[in-house]
This record gives sequence, structure tokens and C-alpha cells, in this order.
Amino acid sequence: MIALASPDDPVALARALIRCPSVTPADAGALDVLGTALERLGFACHRLRFEEPGTEPVDNLYARLGTQGPNLCFAGHTDVVPPGDPAGWSVDPFAAEIHAGNLYGRGAVDMKSAIAAFVAAVARALTAGGPPAGSISLLITGDEEGMAINGTRKVLSWLRERGERIDACLVGEPTNPRRLGDMMKIGRRGSFTGRLSVQGIQGHVAYPHLADNPLPRLVRMLDAITRDPLDAGNAHFQPSTLALTTIDVGNPSNNVIPALGKATFNIRFNDLHTPAALEAWLRRTFDAVGGAYDLDCYCSGESFLTPPGPLTELVADAVAEVTGHRPEYSTTGGTSDARFIKDHCPVVEFGLVGQTMHKVDEHVALDDLAALTDIYGAIIRDAFVRLAPTQPSA
Repeated sequence: MIALASPDDPVALARALIRCPSVTPADAGALDVLGTALERLGFACHRLRFEEPGTEPVDNLYARLGTQGPNLCFAGHTDVVPPGDPAGWSVDPFAAEIHAGNLYGRGAVDMKSAIAAFVAAVARALTAGGPPAGSISLLITGDEEGMAINGTRKVLSWLRERGERIDACLVGEPTNPRRLGDMMKIGRRGSFTGRLSVQGIQGHVAYPHLADNPLPRLVRMLDAITRDPLDAGNAHFQPSTLALTTIDVGNPSNNVIPALGKATFNIRFNDLHTPAALEAWLRRTFDAVGGAYDLDCYCSGESFLTPPGPLTELVADAVAEVTGHRPEYSTTGGTSDARFIKDHCPVVEFGLVGQTMHKVDEHVALDDLAALTDIYGAIIRDAFVRLAPTQPSA
């Protein structure tokens, strides 16, 4: 049975969402809880299920209040990572228990509580001032912690096909390292994975002239791409990094020269690079070493930056108003679904303190949840004056 939570109570709604064990890609009723709360506020809700061959279906939700621009969208996800061994938790990871001023549970930080805070902020804004002078929408996926194939980017394509426009987007991922108000994200580095296979000819170690050992070439190739920094960073981005994640030979014998050596690496790159330029550099470097090799490249998200402007200032001002701290503009961390949204509108990220996300005993301070609700409320209050639409919003 769907738990009914008051839309203006962020704690009650967060607890109802946490009690849904929505480990990717399972929904487990989370979108029903959220949709019920939003419909009570007058939102038009669209449940969207997407599936591709070889993937599991994913449930998503797009909800909108209003038909005019600007359309301020809140983006997030109700899916969560597995809790691990429940015995390692001090509480049931899906019971949403409150102890000593903290709400515990998988998703409490990443990011069901932020969703609850935004819904509560909308409810309070409607009570205080009536309908917005524009539109408020929520784009909520169940595929952020997984492959991100059947989630946010599919919903964005659906919106584009409908001719529906998002003018600005706030993503509720946890962004603060230590205290609420420390940091907001105005961009993200890209993520580029390379899988290198170097071929040779198997042979006896006592007769190396009859074999072709690929491992010295593999070592030289890896040394060539890790020896020097990729760049020194710039005003908004830290330096790009390249990390080797595995080197595999699979040779159980000490007297056989293997025929193949493999390695995988990941590059977290700033806006000084593109995926095509990175691949071209890798191939030039490997060609210079010589020998037969295969390189398979995959970019899960390009780097992007939302330059300081109306949206970043709107969010920073709201954070400073509530917390007394003006947040640092940052592009650190991993990837988020903002990497898809940036192709449609300006996007920034601000959410809770991330110290316990994905950990045992994940929890959020109730004081932080209340403050985040106030921050989102201040954003909603000022958004339709400060984010004037450049054109009508469908």
C-alpha cells in the first residue's frame, strides 16, 4: 500500500521514500509515493517506462505544475545503491528510523531527502503565494545509480519530442563536503574509459626469439600515458587525471610468454579536452611505441560548465540567505545526470552533505533537511523574477 505523506513535510516524505527499497533498477513504489504527493499539489504527472534490448526496464517520472515559462526543473533520482550486508548497519537500511536528530536509511543523502525537500518547498510556496509565475517541474529517474541508459536522457528526448522546454535545472545531488552551504556544482569533468589490448605471439621463455612478448610494449604504452600530467587545470576545473584500473595477462605459467596483455584506464577530463582529442592522443602515443594493439574507447559523459550567471547566482544567493555561507563554485567529483541535462538548459547542482552517501548507516541531519527545504524555497521564490524566459516555454 502506498504511504501517504504530507507534501509540505520533508521528513515524512523522505521517510516514505526511504521505506521503498528502490535499488537500481527496481522502483519498489517510490515513484508512486512521489507522484501521489505531487498530484495533491496540482502537478500533471507522467510515468515513463523505457527499455532497450539487453537492458532492464526503468520507471521514470516527469511532473509539471503550470504551462508557461520559465520552466524551473528539479532533477533527481529515487534509485539507490545496494545497502550491502544489513547486519553491518545499526538500523534497518529501509526502515527510515530517526535517532539523535538524524534520519537513517539508504538514500537518505543520495538523494531521496533532497527530493522531499524540494516537494515540501513547492508546497509551502504554493500556500504562501499561490501558483508560480511560470512552471515548476520534476524530472525523476530510477536509473541514475545504474547504466543511465533508460533514465534521464530518455526523458529529455521525450520532452523534446513533445516540444516541451526546460529553461533552468537544479539537480539535488549531495554537493557539500562537510557542512550545508560549502559547495555547489556548476559543472563536471567528463569520464573516458579506454581498454587496451596488446597482441604478441606465445612462446617458450627459453626461446624468446621465437615468440613476440607483448608485455614490454604494454608497459611502455602505459608509461607513456601516465608519465606526465594531462594538463594543469584552469579557472573552473582541476587538472585532468588518468588512472590505471586494471592490468591483466591471465598467464598461470612462469615459462610461457603470453600472447596478449590487457589494461583498462579511466580519464576524468576537464573542458580542455574532448573525447575525440583524447582518443587521437592515445592512438598517436601507442603508435609511437609500435606493435599490434586494439583500443576500445567509451565516454560516459563529456565535461561541461555552466558559467557564473543568473542561475548560479540565484542558487548561491539562496544558500547564503539560509546558511550564512556563500558556496564555492566547484566542478569536482564524479559524474551525474547533469551531464545529459546540460545539452538542454543551464544546470547546477546543490544538495545535502555527502559524507555518508553509499556508506553503511547513511543518514541526514534533520536540521540540514529543514535548511535545504528553506534553500529550495528561496530559489523557487525568486526564480521567476530572476530567470526571465528568452522565449515561450511549451
